[in-house]
Amino acid sequence: MKNRNLPNGTRDEFGTRAEIKETIQERLFKLFRDRGFNRLTTPILEYADVFSPLNLENVRPYQLLDEQGEALVLRPDLTLPVARMMSTTGIEVPAKWYYGGDVFRLNKQLSGSYNQVTQAGIEIVGYAGLKGEWESLAIAVQGCEINAVKDLTIELSDARFVDAVFAQLPLADPTKQALKQALFDKDLTRYQQLAQSLANTAYQPFISEWPWLFGAVDLVMATVKTLPDQEQLQPILTDLERTVQFIEAQTGDLTVVLDLSRPTPQSYYTGMAFRGYTQSDADYLFSGGRYDKLLTSFQKVQEPAVGVAFDVDALADRAAGPVDVVQTLLYFEPEQWSVAEAALKKRSQCDVVFSR
Repeated sequence: MKNRNLPNGTRDEFGTRAEIKETIQERLFKLFRDRGFNRLTTPILEYADVFSPLNLENVRPYQLLDEQGEALVLRPDLTLPVARMMSTTGIEVPAKWYYGGDVFRLNKQLSGSYNQVTQAGIEIVGYAGLKGEWESLAIAVQGCEINAVKDLTIELSDARFVDAVFAQLPLADPTKQALKQALFDKDLTRYQQLAQSLANTAYQPFISEWPWLFGAVDLVMATVKTLPDQEQLQPILTDLERTVQFIEAQTGDLTVVLDLSRPTPQSYYTGMAFRGYTQSDADYLFSGGRYDKLLTSFQKVQEPAVGVAFDVDALADRAAGPVDVVQTLLYFEPEQWSVAEAALKKRSQCDVVFSR
């Protein structure tokens, strides 16, 4: 067979990097088990319609057809297969699952992103209220700590916030939709043009700052409180403030910021969302949030759900490699096999190999 390169965006993993990723996953899996989660494994191949709720901007799944001509995909996500499994098998809630595996997303060429990424995460199904978010965030913080992440920043947002603000703005629906799109696109010229109709209203101070509503918690909250009507927003703001206090009470070197000007990560998100990163890395180390509409993609009954997923590759990229060890070779004849085995047991299996 002639030599062939790997498909774009994939890579072989061996030696040091393979060991680092395996170690990271083992640490995370132990953390998940210690907190009462059960292991769940879903197929790499799924029907394409399982992922119809998924918003994959700038990427698309790898697709193929089964023998009946139905569209299959290499899974681009690990959360939706959990929902599919729970709906089709009738598992009772509440339930706490953990998982690990590769996801496959065909990125645009020259984007600099890999198409195959390893994830490890948890899903909490059937638990309403902030305890679900706090459990996910506690796991996120601890997962970073056990993998030597020291300068963690946690970014909080909420899928309800933008729509709650737009519900009170005195604008026609088409203008609201156009203004929202300009806000999400950070198209400041278009945004300022559309916002002119609110220039002489009590909403003007907030609207003028909304595209930059990201950063320190106190500054973001001060801007939000310039809104004239906060009744609909109060439950959202209270949840965010309490969660900030919860995170800051955790151990670890971390910073909390708010982003209340971006779109929800996925259409099925219904509440708080969170992501973690460090100032020295471009990729998020983890992401998650509440998605109470998750199971409605597969059944009529709505169940509360929340979870978080770690990017194992991103954690591996910033991990220090293991110290190189000098291997010791054992040379022996075939009839000396039992003697060689006995000698091997006396030495570290990490630095002793049989010679050819």
